Amino acid sequence: GVSGKLVFSSGTSKDGNSGALYLGSGAATGGRGGLVALTVGTGTSGAGGSIYVNGGETTATSKYGGGVYIKAGAAGSSSYGGSTIVYTGDGTARVTISHPTIAPRSPSTGF
Repeated sequence: GVSGKLVFSSGTSKDGNSGALYLGSGAATGGRGGLVALTVGTGTSGAGGSIYVNGGETTATSKYGGGVYIKAGAAGSSSYGGSTIVYTGDGTARVTISHPTIAPRSPSTGF
């Protein structure tokens, strides 16, 4: 059988910008911040499920498509900020970005 399906959408706009969708945990005072996990369940036959993260497309002339930004958390000391690690299916870390001099920035978001 097939498990359920959840759809979250900000809707469609016919004239103007569409909305935004935010998913997050609240801030904590005197404790650790929350956790947001995006996972695909385990199956027993067939291929495993996938997760796609896509920036928005545009049909406008001379405009950029939407970016995809991944940002690790900052810390009180700049040398202790979180790392960004990309793993393969066997659990092997293939790309680790943790050096403080690697700091891509976007003028529109500040990331």
